[in-house]
Amino acid sequence: MADDWPDPFAEDEAARERERRRAEREARRQERRRALADKVRSEREAAPPEPSPPRTERIDPATEPAASPATPAPAARPTLGATVPPRLAAVRRRRIVGLVVVVAALGLGAFGVAKLADRLSTDDSAPAETAAAKTFSVTIPEGFDRRQIAEVAKKAGVEGDYLRASKRARGFDPARYGAEDPDSLEGFLFPATYELRRNSKADALVARQLDAFRDRIRGIDTGYARSKNLTAYDVVIIASMIEREVQVPEERPLVAAVIYNRLSQGMPLQIDATVRFATGNFDQPVTESELATDSPYNTYTHSGLPPGPIGNPGEDSLKAAAKPANENYLFYVVKPGTCGEHVFTANEAEFNQAVEEYRQAQEEAGGSPTEC
Repeated sequence: MADDWPDPFAEDEAARERERRRAEREARRQERRRALADKVRSEREAAPPEPSPPRTERIDPATEPAASPATPAPAARPTLGATVPPRLAAVRRRRIVGLVVVVAALGLGAFGVAKLADRLSTDDSAPAETAAAKTFSVTIPEGFDRRQIAEVAKKAGVEGDYLRASKRARGFDPARYGAEDPDSLEGFLFPATYELRRNSKADALVARQLDAFRDRIRGIDTGYARSKNLTAYDVVIIASMIEREVQVPEERPLVAAVIYNRLSQGMPLQIDATVRFATGNFDQPVTESELATDSPYNTYTHSGLPPGPIGNPGEDSLKAAAKPANENYLFYVVKPGTCGEHVFTANEAEFNQAVEEYRQAQEEAGGSPTEC
């Protein structure tokens, strides 16, 4: 089946080739700009110094002769760029003349000359706005779903409706990864820290996240998952569960192994994180009534994978979901006295014993028996 399954990343080869050619063109343009900058620098260094303006002596108002009323001073004639000091204006004129020659030699054309001349004619004395004032950062934690990301984005200053923007995005087709008409872009909104321009809209953040997802998923080998008849979208779904369940990074491939083994045996996954996604309960203990929630995302009452991702996984979880550990584990439960470590086993009796130890520790602690 693996050989017949269409590779969703086959088109990326052409994209990488286009990117390589674009990078080469950009490198040539950068080289021309450097040559141009060197020429301008040499023109400035070779230019003779401007003559100093006549010295103006200070005149005491008490001894200054009064102006004759019969000969009023002529009105000043407005001139273009009158605020630029004469010496600075002369230097800029020499720069621009030199640039015309250099740019023409480089073949950049009239547009290039006009663009560079415009930059040089800018008043050097004007204060430049710092880069920090022009941008702001948004940090999206790994595993957050769209609802949580929307809150983070709003607090960071992103304008617009993030939930609306992350429903669909022009130029991004989830079907390419095996998603059949998903409700949203959940799972594809890559978590990272993004630098955005001031007053950026939610659409801009979503576009950056989708670009980051394309970049990361391109480098992940999904061959093993495809051998198990899983699509790239299935890998994203599994990764989203791993992201929510795991606190110890080394356990990601182990949790992935449990998911794969249960799927192969037709067992319900019984993952609390899917129930939390269905109920919106992310920080309180899961109740018995929540475990009975009627939702396709409830992996206690429904076998197989949930219909979509329950969050947006990072790169490490995607890698683990694509290639799980070679273990026969079917169960895992939190180990008391640790910060999220789990006991893994393939034996149901051992699992029940670990569950009982957890419950006893929970009763003794009067709450969570973990130490985080």
